[in-house]
Amino acid sequence: MSRIGNAPVVIPDGVEVKFDGHVITVKGPKGTLTRELHPDITAKQEDNEIIVTRPSDDKFHRSIHGTTRALIHNMVVGVSQGFEKKMEISGVGWRAQKQGNKLVMNLGYSHPVEMEDPEGIETKTDGPNTVIVSGIDKEAVGAYAALVRSKRPPEPYKGHGIKYADEHIRRKVGKTG
Repeated sequence: MSRIGNAPVVIPDGVEVKFDGHVITVKGPKGTLTRELHPDITAKQEDNEIIVTRPSDDKFHRSIHGTTRALIHNMVVGVSQGFEKKMEISGVGWRAQKQGNKLVMNLGYSHPVEMEDPEGIETKTDGPNTVIVSGIDKEAVGAYAALVRSKRPPEPYKGHGIKYADEHIRRKVGKTG
């Protein structure tokens, strides 16, 4: 019994869902997303809801049932509201700024780190120490935010680095001398 898989995906106003075999296309005010679903899982639209069903209670079918429903839900939320990840930079003299479609960060290296925004992803700076990654594809937003974070991950002794706004860095005690 999948609690997530059995829950219907509610389609808000302004969002259009189209099925073409096992390919689902979701169109909304922020853009369009397309994804190919697993051939064993069936998804159908009833009124303003999407119902996801599985053919059997096999372990594999149970595992992809909830995943498929969550992917469809993320597509609907993405084209209607969008996703964003907020990140904070901490360190003396470390900052980020936007130059065109490039994110330029000074992270204590001998050179600035420049990252170009991929298609469908937008970065903004909210002050010199805050970076906001936003877009309609949750997977792409998370992957690009992880790539930005990987340029200088937070370290546990002084807490310097790029961290997510809701992330807690467990601090360690340094050597005593």
